[in-house]
Amino acid sequence: QVQLVESGGQLVQTGGSLRLSCAASGRTLSPYAMGWFRQAPGKEREFVAAMSRSGTNSYYADSVKGRFTISRDNTKRTVYLQMNSLKPEDTAVYFCAAASSSSALFVDTRSTEYDYWGQGTQVTVSS
Repeated sequence: QVQLVESGGQLVQTGGSLRLSCAASGRTLSPYAMGWFRQAPGKEREFVAAMSRSGTNSYYADSVKGRFTISRDNTKRTVYLQMNSLKPEDTAVYFCAAASSSSALFVDTRSTEYDYWGQGTQVTVSS
């Protein structure tokens, strides 16, 4: 079992940047594909970005493509989400999640396939 804790969320102006971190404890991240999801008030949780177990493959929601970058450092047991050119519509609680994966290359965008979730970190982008 792995425990996930997100950090790095804060209030930022439009056009600004943030880097979210997701630190794991309990076991290494190597067996897991990792994902970031977000949930805005009154909306359903949505996929943001995901990375394969190996780190070779990544996938992004169209709304963040070209602005956000997911990365992972298995030695530090940490996953990152670099967010640039932030917009007010990026305001949400951001969650990281881990999915047990038998494939080193597979990337999953479906929240239902993720086994472990963090508690979330609030990102607010002011206009």
